[in-house]
Amino acid sequence: MRKKSEILEIMQIFADANPAPKSELEYTNAYTLLVAIILSAQSTDKGVNKATKELFKVADTPQKMLALGIDGLKEYIKTIGLFNNKAKSIMSMSQSLVDKFGGEVPSSQDDLESLAGVGRKTANVLRNVWYNQPTMAVDTHVFRIAHRLDFSQGKTPLEVENDLLKALPDKYLMYANHWLVLFGRYICKAQKPDCGKCPISKYCYSCDKKL
Repeated sequence: MRKKSEILEIMQIFADANPAPKSELEYTNAYTLLVAIILSAQSTDKGVNKATKELFKVADTPQKMLALGIDGLKEYIKTIGLFNNKAKSIMSMSQSLVDKFGGEVPSSQDDLESLAGVGRKTANVLRNVWYNQPTMAVDTHVFRIAHRLDFSQGKTPLEVENDLLKALPDKYLMYANHWLVLFGRYICKAQKPDCGKCPISKYCYSCDKKL
């Protein structure tokens, strides 16, 4: 793994360029954020936002989502990949929120992960974005970038998460997921990294680096 001091230098470069990044998902409350995160799996934020713009006008609480019904939900999200399975998860998650939490989205990791369709990554994103907790959500972008920059050689998202939690203080953990996701999405792209625009090029030793 890269020295912790260098990891912190890289994070400070991201911080200087974008001190307080925000999620690109659009939402109005904790529930709509949770729905958007579930929908975003293997889908673009732009595609999710297009679908949820109208959905959240009619279903911005678990109770309203249940009243809409699974077929009604599918009509709004049918442009999103894996929409059938995601619709089932959202309906089950909504029912659990009503039955177990009075319709309110809980803040604890264990409670969130007890909901259908909510895994560790989704819970970490929700806790970070809505509850302002210093969590480290590891999605495909973060997993790839962590390996590319030698932040971690963990073989699973949890191993990468633990390595990053050890390396980063809370002031960076608040935004680390956003920085790495945005970096992977717009600059260090998987298929064609834009090395000419990379703010941390001097720290990169990847074999496909283009100067």
